Amino acid sequence: MREMLSRAQPARMAPVFANFRQYLLGWETGGRPGHGVDRFRSGLAAPQFNGVVRLVQPSEAGAAVAVARRELAGVPWWWWVGPDSPADTAGLLRRHGGREVASLPVMVRSLARPAGPPSAHPGLRVEEVRDARRLAELVSTYRTSMGIGSALQDAMVHIESRRADNGDIVRLAALREGRVVGTTTVIAAHGVAGIFLVHVAEEHRRQGVGVALTAAALRVGRERGMDVAALVASPAGEALYRRFDFTPVWGYRLFDFPA
Repeated sequence: MREMLSRAQPARMAPVFANFRQYLLGWETGGRPGHGVDRFRSGLAAPQFNGVVRLVQPSEAGAAVAVARRELAGVPWWWWVGPDSPADTAGLLRRHGGREVASLPVMVRSLARPAGPPSAHPGLRVEEVRDARRLAELVSTYRTSMGIGSALQDAMVHIESRRADNGDIVRLAALREGRVVGTTTVIAAHGVAGIFLVHVAEEHRRQGVGVALTAAALRVGRERGMDVAALVASPAGEALYRRFDFTPVWGYRLFDFPA
């Protein structure tokens, strides 16, 4: 990963990281004070949904960390360090108590060529989520896949409903026998189709659901006129995305701040 980071060209990645910031900041449920950071707080008890996207004023790193810790107190959260962060942000965070907990590749694919025809998996189809009932099923599926308890279901549905008015968002559900068995969300903005929340119900994994969802997300990106598709890959998903010619070009380093 470190070698990959040193070879990439961060300026060319600016639209990709602008897209990712739009997705992450969309989890914010209140106002976002400046204080030298772009941060978001959903209030959900899961670090994926609270955090800092980047440090805006590196000269005020100490104050920014203090503000972030105060404003995000009471929820688990991560500080995302990417190439849109000032140089040595990782070092600054360490010096102020941060601990690196993960390093995830950002993978990109041109949308100049199609993803290919839909995979032939009998009984499986992918459709856009357009109504409240299906939205609740979508949330339940990715929530369970992420290991988040049912106590947060209503709050997560509420936040997703609030985001539904954003025309940049396309939510896709993989259906089998009328049930949602897989999910993904596409943010079509800044010329980028950002692909997020790719999750498959445990009992339906390794049955082509992830392939069908990825192909459908790429088609959405092309239909919306985006130039590239991009995603943050989990270790389990990276091999799948390479099959679609996604290439790792940079990465995020995630930090937390132990109490």
